[in-house]
Amino acid sequence: MSVQTALSFRLLPWVFTPFLLLSCTPADPLQHFSGPAQGSTYNITYWTDAQIKATDLQQQITNELDRIDVVMSNYRPDSVIEQFNSNKVSTAQQVGAELVALVEDARQVTQASQGCYDLTVKPLFELWGFKADKFNQPTPEQIAETMQVVGMDKISTSADLMTKVNPDARVDVSSIAQGYTVRQLALLLEKAGVTNYLVEVGGELQVRGKKPAGQPWKVAIEKPLPGDQRLQKIIEVQQDEPLAIMTSGTYRHYFDANGQRFSHVLDARHGAPVRHHTVSTTVLIDNATFGDAWSTAFLCLGSADGMKVADALGLKVLFIDQDGDQLLEKSSQALAQSKAVVLR
Repeated sequence: MSVQTALSFRLLPWVFTPFLLLSCTPADPLQHFSGPAQGSTYNITYWTDAQIKATDLQQQITNELDRIDVVMSNYRPDSVIEQFNSNKVSTAQQVGAELVALVEDARQVTQASQGCYDLTVKPLFELWGFKADKFNQPTPEQIAETMQVVGMDKISTSADLMTKVNPDARVDVSSIAQGYTVRQLALLLEKAGVTNYLVEVGGELQVRGKKPAGQPWKVAIEKPLPGDQRLQKIIEVQQDEPLAIMTSGTYRHYFDANGQRFSHVLDARHGAPVRHHTVSTTVLIDNATFGDAWSTAFLCLGSADGMKVADALGLKVLFIDQDGDQLLEKSSQALAQSKAVVLR
């Protein structure tokens, strides 16, 4: 049995990182700074005619990253979300309006994905051995027992309060919080007067405007195969309005056991790894928070079911399926018809 472990991202451990194609020269007015963030890294690239002190802007970014980490990190026991998880009670707990809003955003994606995507799957992730990177194929009885604490119906919210219907339920915001972080950092840049930027956190990113001299931002998606770091697709952004590009993939975290491959992507409806052949999904959307959640949701649904949802909602989605040694790209109607991006 071989084990392929995930990249160690603190908020979203299974997304793979697009390459950032900046192509700047010493004469370019591009500003850039980066640093550690949420178990991974962040990168900010921008240019502006406004009088902005780069060190002050970077400090604001760092402060916001730290603030979000304290609220939403599932990897630090003192965070607001982990305090909520550790309190095994059925009474309302104060978690703040920000976290409540994030959970309710996720609930919308849960409902639209027919329950495939769900913030409460962490107990299943542990049951199958993905947390410890040690494969464990549970019995139907173990799955049924664990499913008693899985489901967004086990969590209710009101104002700044969250309540567990089942006191053993736990909420993992990893699949949406990194997109939220990207959005918050972009808003900080815009508040400072920056309208041409690329913000990236752990592989999730948002762009706005153009590079100097009017060149479009370009993002390259990695080929979704284990051990392969070649490019699969280049996304060239044509619009000036903010655009989030969110990618999720199965190929960095899975188990091979008993002649089968078990993906870390779990279908919350059945309590088991997905069985379809979709290995990557990329969502292009104006809201990075929803883009993050949807990239995971579409990876859970797979291209067959996911395409129906994407087309019904008018979402721009690129699915990549693996058929033996072949990678098959499938674009939703909105993406195929979009003039906002060019896929190369």
